[in-house]
Amino acid sequence: MGYPGRAVRGWRGWKGWTLLVWVAAVSLLSADGRRVRQPRCPAGCICTKDNALCENVRSVPHTFPSDVVSLLFTANSFDLIDEDAFLGLPHLEYLFIENNKIASISPFAFRGLKALIHLSLAYNNLETLPKDVFKGMDALTKVDLRGNSLICDCKLKWLVEWMHNTNATLDQIYCSGPPIHQGKKINDLLPHSFDCITAEFASYQSLKFESISVEAFTFGEDQYVVFPQPFAGTCSFLEWDHVEMTFRTYDTIESTSTVVCKPMVIDNHLFVIVAQLFGGSHIYKRDTSANKFIKIQDIDILKIRKPNDVETFMIDGESFFVIADSSKAGSTTVYKWNGNGFYSHQSLHPWYRDTDVEYLEISNKPHLILSSSSQRPVVYQWNRGQKQFDRRTDIPEMEDVFSVKHFRVQGDLFICLTRFIGDSKVMRWDGAMFKEVQTFPSRGSMVFQPVSVGKWQYAILGSDYSLTQVYQWDTKRGQFVPSQELNIQAPRAFSVVSIDDRVFLLASSFKGKTQIYEHLMIDLSN
Repeated sequence: MGYPGRAVRGWRGWKGWTLLVWVAAVSLLSADGRRVRQPRCPAGCICTKDNALCENVRSVPHTFPSDVVSLLFTANSFDLIDEDAFLGLPHLEYLFIENNKIASISPFAFRGLKALIHLSLAYNNLETLPKDVFKGMDALTKVDLRGNSLICDCKLKWLVEWMHNTNATLDQIYCSGPPIHQGKKINDLLPHSFDCITAEFASYQSLKFESISVEAFTFGEDQYVVFPQPFAGTCSFLEWDHVEMTFRTYDTIESTSTVVCKPMVIDNHLFVIVAQLFGGSHIYKRDTSANKFIKIQDIDILKIRKPNDVETFMIDGESFFVIADSSKAGSTTVYKWNGNGFYSHQSLHPWYRDTDVEYLEISNKPHLILSSSSQRPVVYQWNRGQKQFDRRTDIPEMEDVFSVKHFRVQGDLFICLTRFIGDSKVMRWDGAMFKEVQTFPSRGSMVFQPVSVGKWQYAILGSDYSLTQVYQWDTKRGQFVPSQELNIQAPRAFSVVSIDDRVFLLASSFKGKTQIYEHLMIDLSN
């Protein structure tokens, strides 16, 4: 270690030099017979006009002479440098805080040191530095951080950015963590070496009703959401209030024991399939001139006795929907739009008590997956020649699956399978069949819903007996990892809607208040 300019060289040199200074001062006092006023010096320190050395002190003193130029702290017991620790030293150019136990530094520890040229924090217990701790120190030409165990995580990203934008130099130092950067030279890291952006769902709005499912949709240029309320007997439509920044009531469809309100837009017309446990299911159309929903069609009650799910899709430009029937006597049925109404196109899976239906494309071919309480999930493939679905296969060793939902990551197809008893699973299509990727304990679960927000892929596992678990896809591992927990009573469905450059997660609750969360981006480097 060296002191440029007026700074002394070395600890022993410092002591010898200090002794000479004091001898000279005494000689001067004897020569002119006048008392020379010495600068104030804190206890435990040795001071001259320009320099001070402190050892074996318990904290940074605040009584140095204001014109001191060099400060050396060595072998002291303090572990913290508090804010404004060196306030009132406008001429300080060299600050050495070495071989101490410093583990924490205030973001404003060095405030006011505008003339500081050389700063050494070498051989302490530092694992990180507060962001912008060097702010305002424009004269700095050298920073020494050797001998510390710096963790090169997002909290230290700012230092890498600062290194690339400052004229000051840093001695070579190595990262002691995290594993991705361990052993690397911090001087070799770049700002983009850090992945510091994460996200979470934050509670935004609580709605005063229970619901059993949720759908988000666009009609015209506006976004809407609809919640079926089985106890109230309504489909509740909400719209976004751009002034109050909340979701407000838009309209309702009166119904009975409603389980699904499925919107479907065809040729700029909005249809809603309202599936009911009692009294039959119906189709409504939005009358834009009268600004209300009107019932246009009843659904065959002999086929659909106990609907449990509705899925809409298009094949070759034609519009379809399918209703999964969970009764012993009904039949899951596909309906097709003929230009004037919907007619029964194909009956699937009779008497199997289907609980869920999912439309997806496998190898660019339309498929349906039916979940059932009586057998394994069954996969159907669209036969373009016959214009019908043919049974293709089932998903082995997956009995008692309540629902199947799909998602894609980098072109790969995955499905989430929900089980109320046993483990829910994520499976991946390998080109011939679905194979298990990951299992999740899921006692009491009736929804395992994948949702995507920009580059973020989530899977949300709801439970009637515990907190809802949010998992985030880890691309490197090829699996989901725990992200956060949400407090939702008896969740049944989740959906995402994007409005005004904001993204919201809608969560239906069968036994409590329906919840809305906002997806927030978080920069861990801040």
